[in-house]
Amino acid sequence: MTPLEDAQTFVLSQCPPAEPVEVAFTEAEWLVLADDVVAAEQVPPFDNTAVDGYAVQAADLAGADETPVELPVVDEVAAGAATDRVLQPGEAIRIMTGAPLPAGADAVVMVEDTERLGDDRVRISASVDEGAAVRHAGDDVQPGDLLFLAGTVVTPAIVGVLASVNAVRVRVYPRARVAVMSTGDELVEDGRPLRPGEIRESNRRMLAGLLRDAGGEVVDLGTVRDDEAALEVALRSAAADCDAIVTSGGVSMGDYDVVKAVLGRIADMTWFQIAIKPAKPFAFGTIDGTPIFGLPGNPVSSIVSFEMLARPALRRMMGHRKLARQSLVAITDDDLGRRPDGKVHLMRVAAEFADDGRCHVRSARAQGSHQLAATALSNAIAIVPDGDGLPAGAEVAIVMMTG
Repeated sequence: MTPLEDAQTFVLSQCPPAEPVEVAFTEAEWLVLADDVVAAEQVPPFDNTAVDGYAVQAADLAGADETPVELPVVDEVAAGAATDRVLQPGEAIRIMTGAPLPAGADAVVMVEDTERLGDDRVRISASVDEGAAVRHAGDDVQPGDLLFLAGTVVTPAIVGVLASVNAVRVRVYPRARVAVMSTGDELVEDGRPLRPGEIRESNRRMLAGLLRDAGGEVVDLGTVRDDEAALEVALRSAAADCDAIVTSGGVSMGDYDVVKAVLGRIADMTWFQIAIKPAKPFAFGTIDGTPIFGLPGNPVSSIVSFEMLARPALRRMMGHRKLARQSLVAITDDDLGRRPDGKVHLMRVAAEFADDGRCHVRSARAQGSHQLAATALSNAIAIVPDGDGLPAGAEVAIVMMTG
C-alpha cells in the first residue's frame, strides 16, 4: 500500500498552476493574484473630513469646552464637491463626511458639539486639536506601496482596495473548470420508485458542491450509462473542454468497471491502494494532459479521497499557496476505537471549541464508507494512527472540513 503522503506528493507534482490571465478587478474575487500589486495612486486622494461638522482653525476654539465660541458660517461643502473659499481665522465652513478639507482649515469639529444659530452662525462647545477628524491625503496608501503579494486570495475587501487605487486589471490564476460525472446503469435521479438493484445518484451532486467550495467552476456531465463508447466520448470531450475531471467508482483492485476499462485504454493512469481507511482505492492520471481524479464509489470514501487528494491538487492548479484545510490538535470526548490493520484511519468527527479554550471532538459514530448520513453531520476528520485507537481525553490531530 502507498502511504498517503507519497500519493499526495505524486498528485501535486502532476498538477502545476495554470497560466495566469489578466482580468478586470471586478472579476478577480476569490481568485489568486499572480503578480504583486503596487499602488499607482494615493488613498485618500485629498485631505477630507471623517465626520459631519464644521471645518475650523483649531486655535479659534481654545477654551470652547468652558466658554462656547460663536463663528460665522461662510460656506458649505458636501461630499463630492469642493470650495475655492480659503478659511480665515474666526470663520467656519459647514462640511459633510468625505468632503475635501477647505484650504486654511486644520481641524473639523463634530456637528454633535455645535448648535446652528440661524443661517450664518454656529455656536461650538468643544475645543479640538489640530488635525482632529481630518483624514490626510495618502494616509492609507501612497504611490509605490506594495499592497498585495502574488499568491494572495482576492477577498471582497481586496476588490475594494483595487478599486480605490484604480487597479482596473490584475493578473490572476484562472478558476479551474472541472468536469464531474457519475456512471452506472444502477443510478436513478428522476425521483421515480427504485427497482431491484437501483440506487439514487448522490455522489455527483455531493462532489459538485465540494468542487465549488474548493473554488472550481463545475461542469456537470450528468450520469453516463455503462457503455464504453459513450463513456469514452464523454471523457475525451471533458478533457478537451475542461481543466480537470472528477469521477467516482470503478477504481478498486480487481473490479471490472467501464470507467476502469476506458481509462486504462485512453488515459495515462496510476492506480493506487493507499494506506488509509476509508478511501483506500484511488486513481489519478491524465487524458491528453488533462488531470483526472478517480475517486472510490462509496460516498464517504469519495469525500475523504477528494479532501485528501483531489482538493489540494485543484487548489494548486488555481494558484493557491495554502493547499490543505486547517489542521488542529483536539481532545477526544469519547473513544476513537479501531483495530491494527497497517492503515491510518480517517475518522469523521464533530469538532467544536469548549469553555476550556480547546477544540474537542466527538465521533460521528457510524464510520462505514457507505454511511453518508452520519458523515454529513461531521465537520472534521480525525487522523487516528495504526493501532488500537485513542481513548477519551487523548489528543488527536484533526483536519477541518470547512474553511
